[in-house]
Amino acid sequence: MNIIGHKYVYLTFSGILLLASVIALMVWKLNVGIDFTGGSVMELEFTQGTVPTTDSVKQVLAPLNLGDMIIQPIGERGMMLRFRDVDEATHQHMLSALGDLKGPKETVERRFDTIGPIVGKELRTQSFIAIGLTALGIVLYLAWAFRRVSKPVASWKYGVIAVSAFIHDVTIPVGVFAFLGHFYGVSVDALFITALLTVMGFSVHDTIVIFDRIRENLAKLKYPEPYEVTVNRSVNETISRSINTSFTVLMVLLAIFFFGGVTTKYFSLALIVGIIFGTYSSIFVASPLLVIWEKAQRKKR
Repeated sequence: MNIIGHKYVYLTFSGILLLASVIALMVWKLNVGIDFTGGSVMELEFTQGTVPTTDSVKQVLAPLNLGDMIIQPIGERGMMLRFRDVDEATHQHMLSALGDLKGPKETVERRFDTIGPIVGKELRTQSFIAIGLTALGIVLYLAWAFRRVSKPVASWKYGVIAVSAFIHDVTIPVGVFAFLGHFYGVSVDALFITALLTVMGFSVHDTIVIFDRIRENLAKLKYPEPYEVTVNRSVNETISRSINTSFTVLMVLLAIFFFGGVTTKYFSLALIVGIIFGTYSSIFVASPLLVIWEKAQRKKR
């Protein structure tokens, strides 16, 4: 399979997806949850009687001055409410008001969380630090792991390309969630950051498998051959492993997405999108970029 021979086709496709994701993020931005902005979330289930409408819930809670409240239906008899951070007295007033709703005979509170704005800001800062330190650690590790590979591509370039690949893999899920947040009200929280860090790790793992095979094949060469040929052979030798590994992980994530609870639904979706494009980038982005960089390096000599 001549993957490297069609490298510009694959890179163009990736470029279009990357550009669309960046535009979505710039235009719509992420709908950040209470983990980063501060606020409260309440999950309710109306176990008996008629499920009230979102308008009736907003109306009965309006006197409590809860700010811009967002109400999201969950399943057939559930509802999730997001509003400003409140104290315990206001929380109890809410439960009392919801109990007076006409229709439901029993209202069960499944979840209630509240986070202050200062804590939310700290979490946002720590998330950026975690992503930045992860990227730096990956570059340093790859530069060390490939320290004996200096020709025809320097070892540190493997690290730079691996980071470029996982930036691609992380940006696309971010763009998808910017779209979902704008049109469907999906918010991102600390679990979303966890998903992005997991995608980064999975992407680099997959890329290293291919890069390591390139290193092995370069060491085995008895006669010089074009670097592009070595890279293409290495990709073909590892492509089935990469796809099979990703497929087994996706089976588990799809099960979580369709049959898991609402709290893990979008966490699993972020992982699904990230792993799909992480597998794609390892095969069709990272390896072609190595070849392109090597060609540009030869032209300068």
